[in-house]
Amino acid sequence: MKLSSKNLDTRLDTVYDAIVVGGGMGGLSAAIYLARYGLKCLIVEKGKGRSVWMQDLRNYVGIDPDTPGSKIVNHATKQAIDWGADHLRGFVEEVTDEGETFAVKVKVGKKDSTYPVFRSKYVIAASGVIDVLPELENMQNVYDYAGYTLHVCMICDGFDMWDQKAVAIARTEGQINVAFVMNWFTPYISVLTNGLKVSDEMKRKLADHGYPLYEQPIAEFLGENHKMSGVKLDDGTIVEATTGLINMGSIYHNQYLKGIEGLEYDGENLLTNDMCQTSHPRIFALGDLKQGLNQVSVAVSDGTLAATQIWRNTRRAAEPRKWEENIKTAV
Repeated sequence: MKLSSKNLDTRLDTVYDAIVVGGGMGGLSAAIYLARYGLKCLIVEKGKGRSVWMQDLRNYVGIDPDTPGSKIVNHATKQAIDWGADHLRGFVEEVTDEGETFAVKVKVGKKDSTYPVFRSKYVIAASGVIDVLPELENMQNVYDYAGYTLHVCMICDGFDMWDQKAVAIARTEGQINVAFVMNWFTPYISVLTNGLKVSDEMKRKLADHGYPLYEQPIAEFLGENHKMSGVKLDDGTIVEATTGLINMGSIYHNQYLKGIEGLEYDGENLLTNDMCQTSHPRIFALGDLKQGLNQVSVAVSDGTLAATQIWRNTRRAAEPRKWEENIKTAV
């Protein structure tokens, strides 16, 4: 059922088998499997996730390469609801371990917000990450190209940069090293640091590869109809480029788990076993929140694994179903 502030009260006494935090590809995969296993599931989706940035999903099996991520998310959301999952637009603020259940506090509505608390036996963390973008005075200028010809994932979109003039945008020296991997797809790379001053050692390394370095702040991206033609810097320099890769790190949407004791991390990535189970036996982590490749195909697989493990745990703890009509009373 689709929940909102008008009807969510009908679910406040429900103890869900699992609450899925995040309605992207991984979270929806988990919800679809949970619902088809006959388990009670709630998806809490904040909106504007990384999946929606994907304007073309060119490397997913069976999907037309010009299919936008938003279309897949909308279709999968309907599919999950049709199978029996509940879905709520909201922001998960806190998860509290109560022993046998979790209390999940959700902010609903940007104005006159309410803060309902839902309960579940398991939590699936599928809230993902959001990529850090260059901060310009006119951020709409960035959004006009990000996800189109200005990419955030080399594994996803490296092919689309093949032998083009490209910019690699970083904000630390470590992030600049992406250029030396990106050159598999194109050697025509200009490195932009948006104001960061680079060490002499890194300058020599870039020069050895023939990659121009620009340390000036970015003024704006140039082009039209979402197609880049170059980047203008604060000093008026124009760097010609028809594509680019932003490698400025990510913000992890995992704050709601910080109060849970015993969760193990590698940096901001949750450590999990082969079934996406964290060090807490009733918390699972999918996709970008766990270690591994940040790929749609991986997140979808993770959702399948997590939901299946939860079903296995639930099934093993339940009484077996019997065909009562065929059971004869012992004499």
